[in-house]
Amino acid sequence: MKITLTEAANYRVKEMMNEEPGENLFLRVGVGGGGCSGLSYGMGFDDKMIEGDLAFEENGLKVVVDKNSAPLLNGVTIDFKQNLSGGGFTIDNPNAISTCGCGHSFKTAGNEGEPVKDCGC
Repeated sequence: MKITLTEAANYRVKEMMNEEPGENLFLRVGVGGGGCSGLSYGMGFDDKMIEGDLAFEENGLKVVVDKNSAPLLNGVTIDFKQNLSGGGFTIDNPNAISTCGCGHSFKTAGNEGEPVKDCGC
């Protein structure tokens, strides 16, 4: 299992994490059904491990992925880009065979997920 966070993404996650209450927080990255293409990315802070979770450290940041999301996220690169409109995280997923226009949902050759009509992209 390998997920890469760029230096910009790592820095921004750590900044956001410092603003969150709680101890021993880590970044949880996962995949759920939804979006225009069928599978949607999810990222958030957590402090509880779940049986089967895969954990690793990326430049001093603990990252956790659930066992079902791991095959869909293996090889992913997460970046943070800042522009005049603000900033946001981008995900480059080598497992995706197609993505929606906004880049927030995808499908793989082995998993099409559950697309949502009128997802708002």
